[in-house]
Amino acid sequence: MPIEIKEVTSRAQLRRFVNFPEKLYRHNEFYVPYLVFDQMDTLDRKTNPAAEFSDYKLFMAYKDGKEAGRVAAIVNHKNNEQWNHRQVRFGWIDFIDDIEVSKALLDKVLEFGREYGMEEMVGPLGFTDMDPEGTLIEGFDRESTMPQIYNHPYYQKHLEAFGLEKDVDWLEFRAQVPDKLPEKIERLEKIVLERNNLHIRQLTRRIVRKEDYAHKIFALDNETYKELYNVTELPMETADRYIGFYLKVLDMRYLTAVENDKGELVGFGVTMPSLARALKKSRGKLFPFGWWYLLHDLFIKHSDGAELLLIGVKPEYQNLGVNAVLIADIFHKYQAMGVKWAESNGELETNVKVRKQFELFNPDWCKRRRCFIRKI
Repeated sequence: MPIEIKEVTSRAQLRRFVNFPEKLYRHNEFYVPYLVFDQMDTLDRKTNPAAEFSDYKLFMAYKDGKEAGRVAAIVNHKNNEQWNHRQVRFGWIDFIDDIEVSKALLDKVLEFGREYGMEEMVGPLGFTDMDPEGTLIEGFDRESTMPQIYNHPYYQKHLEAFGLEKDVDWLEFRAQVPDKLPEKIERLEKIVLERNNLHIRQLTRRIVRKEDYAHKIFALDNETYKELYNVTELPMETADRYIGFYLKVLDMRYLTAVENDKGELVGFGVTMPSLARALKKSRGKLFPFGWWYLLHDLFIKHSDGAELLLIGVKPEYQNLGVNAVLIADIFHKYQAMGVKWAESNGELETNVKVRKQFELFNPDWCKRRRCFIRKI
């Protein structure tokens, strides 16, 4: 029976699209399920904030009448304008180990890109850099984290067989939290704060609400990351959906903010307890008991690990040591809360400056993921 590709057009089909990885990785001990409700909201045009500046279609592949793969084809018009390129993105791509299935899915992305006059296809990428991105090519025997993609080793072979080549790689590390921070970092933290009239501010939910602090962080995130690979500068009205989600799940004790003597935000760190254990128990679902597993690991008894989500510093402060202040404060908090290890999001392999900042923690660069590209 030939491969059949169907566009996702209904809520029921979208749920099958979102749940497909659960079937593909059900017995894989390193796979960590996504939050189903968050994925549904991200991909539903009624609730997807990026739908304002993106056109996209979702496709499911069937072989012998059974679900065999999925992919999202995305044209992010805002990103194409910002970077002056014409790219169609593929994201949320998963498939069985069948080259005909992966080719049929990627052909749909090519077809969609040609309809919009695109010149390249690139991915895996989401609508924005707030979504999972990059195919895992090293670190298959390491547990995944909530924000990142896990995939089988054969994905790389399938993508390369389609003519896709490396565009960029990201590296991820795991660092052990020491009982005592290196003296060099402790000393540097104090010097940087005093020399530049800076201070660390402990955020609370009341402060975040009263001072609209989440939007301050979001604005600084835009400013900090706008020059990095394929980042889309997001309008503030788009921020609300992301802010709403993270305010529900973030423990304020895991946030770090550095302000200057005028009370302006110049640097931030956003981290959270590892949710891998809770997501595995719940299989990414809130009901019947998933909400309890998540609540437990978020606010009652944290796991031993944490996830380093974002660290950002205002450009004019980036060479003053503020990054070291943020790292020191984050690890002080980890020590106080009994966190034993922290795992990063992807760091571009070319971003040597950021990688050096964590060298004192003897990081284990345990994962590598890749974004691919080809001409259309």
